[in-house]
Amino acid sequence: MPACVRRQALYCRRPDSTDKCYKSASNNLSISYYFLIGFNNIIHIFAVLKIYLKGGKQILEENQIQNETAGTPQDESVQTIAAPAKQEAAPAIETSHDDFDWSVDKRNVAAYSNEKRQQLDDIYNSTFKSIEESELLHGTIVGLTKTDVIINIGFKSDGLVSLNEFRDIADVKIGDEIEVMVVEKEDRNGHLHLSRKMARATRAWQQIVDFYKTGEVVTGTITSKTKGGLIVDVYGLETFLPGSQIDVKPVTDYDQYVGKTMDFKVVKINETIRNAVVSHKALIESDIEQQRSVIISQLEKGQVLEGTVKNVTDFGAFIDLGGVDGLLYITDISWGRISHPSEILQNGQKLNVVVLDFDDEKKRISLGLKQLTPHPWDNLPAEITEGSHVKGKVVNIEDYGAFLEIMPGVEGLVHVSEITWSSQPINAKEFFKMGEEHEAVVVTLDKNERKMSLSIKQMTEDPWETIETKFPIESRHKGVVKNITPYGVFVELETGIGGMIHISDLSWIKRYNHPSEFTKVGDDIDVAILSIDKENRKLALGHKQLEEDPWNTFETIFPIGSIHDGSVTRKDDKGATVQLQYGLEAYSPARHLRKEDGGNVEVEETLPFMIIEFDRNDKRIMVSHSRVWEQGKAEEKESVKKEAAAEGEKTKKAVKNIQSKVEKPTLGDLGALAALKDKMKKAEEGDQ
Repeated sequence: MPACVRRQALYCRRPDSTDKCYKSASNNLSISYYFLIGFNNIIHIFAVLKIYLKGGKQILEENQIQNETAGTPQDESVQTIAAPAKQEAAPAIETSHDDFDWSVDKRNVAAYSNEKRQQLDDIYNSTFKSIEESELLHGTIVGLTKTDVIINIGFKSDGLVSLNEFRDIADVKIGDEIEVMVVEKEDRNGHLHLSRKMARATRAWQQIVDFYKTGEVVTGTITSKTKGGLIVDVYGLETFLPGSQIDVKPVTDYDQYVGKTMDFKVVKINETIRNAVVSHKALIESDIEQQRSVIISQLEKGQVLEGTVKNVTDFGAFIDLGGVDGLLYITDISWGRISHPSEILQNGQKLNVVVLDFDDEKKRISLGLKQLTPHPWDNLPAEITEGSHVKGKVVNIEDYGAFLEIMPGVEGLVHVSEITWSSQPINAKEFFKMGEEHEAVVVTLDKNERKMSLSIKQMTEDPWETIETKFPIESRHKGVVKNITPYGVFVELETGIGGMIHISDLSWIKRYNHPSEFTKVGDDIDVAILSIDKENRKLALGHKQLEEDPWNTFETIFPIGSIHDGSVTRKDDKGATVQLQYGLEAYSPARHLRKEDGGNVEVEETLPFMIIEFDRNDKRIMVSHSRVWEQGKAEEKESVKKEAAAEGEKTKKAVKNIQSKVEKPTLGDLGALAALKDKMKKAEEGDQ
């Protein structure tokens, strides 16, 4: 039984002859049976022809002559073949069935021509449909079972598709035409394996690729939520919709979109893994772009439009003008200064704005809100004139001064020179604080240029006009340290009045490398007025002048050549600083730091030092340690020399006494004189 019949019979198991499927199977069996008989006859004919080709040409020729003589009617394509006549033949080896004539048919003796045979072969081959695996074909549903759908695609057998692949179709019935893919032409059970799901996926991918290339809009159903986005079913193929591509506005709740059918645009594909990314946002942006082009084409500078605040940022706000967004900069929101747009605007707020500028190419629209109201400078109150007193809030602070807002949109500058009457430099950022209110005097006013200069110091009388009476020379006062420089300390005595203490006027005794070693900013300090420069508004102050100059007394305590104990506090290559009594500091050059044993004096050593220089005017003392032990040695040497001189003088006196007593010298006297002479010579050599 042919395989096709076996497969069809597999699904037609009812023996009832009235069953259509059973009858169809029986008819197919009969047709197949007769078809096989005819096929066997053709095989027999091929065998007879083979015999004729090998040695029966003569017999065929004789039969043909007999047929022509008998006048037997022949079909154009069929020739009647008579039984071969007996003739003498060469002796042959007899085998079994040699007496069987393969060319004899019970019905007739017939043979086909080559043309007819080829025609029959073509007719037979045309009954088979050639298919390939993974090929897409259209078929008809010819049967249904509990688990499968039987589909006829015109092949030698019908194919099977699982009913699970038809879940998207509510009513599946016989006669429906569907598209399927050939999975296997013949599986291990001999069945033709088809798939509707794979056919839909392949067809869907082809469509998606075409839509990606053409940019057409596709319709899909959102089936589920996944990490970072949604899964969209497009023609049976799962595609990915990123969260950022759902809408032009940020979306946080993805669940609200599950189950919805929406339009999408294919924005990315990967043919290797058959993955596609779709976007709904791209369609919205495309519509917005079209609306934007229409709106921009109708825009004019100065045109007033109604808009809705869409988003408030640090630098301004985006205004929705009905399909197109415009930017309202923070400087165009109000004539007055604001720190953040949220002080005036809120999301969703409706307001009128004016078109300041727009760019067709960049699709940018600049909007203004404050331009809808007159400029405050144009409506400046009449009472604000030069010399009038005003009150304002600090809205901006720069190194050169601060801006006070007198009224929204009207500001004046207080220069650092107009903060105080003091000539000392003032840091505006230390004097002013944002948001503080100050009273000031209008110094200059220019409405055309919209500029105003203010002064705070002119709110009070100039204290320098009566400086001599309040701060006379040599008077003593208490002040506050405002600034410290390497050369001195700036002290404020009262608002607008201050002076400087030079570093040399901090102490009578101690020398400071920097004033910060003596005081710091913010400390209270007592000062004495040394001099007044009214024209330049400067005071010379002193701190050490509060006490009597101690150097008059030090001159008697530390005379040159006197020796005092001192401690080395600092040392460098040139010398060392030595701390003496009463807090005095002296300086010792490096050559005067050598010890008696050949070493040098080190820091924190306390040793005797000799005063070798005392300058009262410059308040400078110079000392030496080397002079101390060098002077000791010199004194010791001088003492020996004096003793030797005294002994020689004594000897001379003795000689004179002897000479006065002896009139004539004897040999013994001469010997004594020689001994004395040698002794004196040795004494002289010792002195040398």
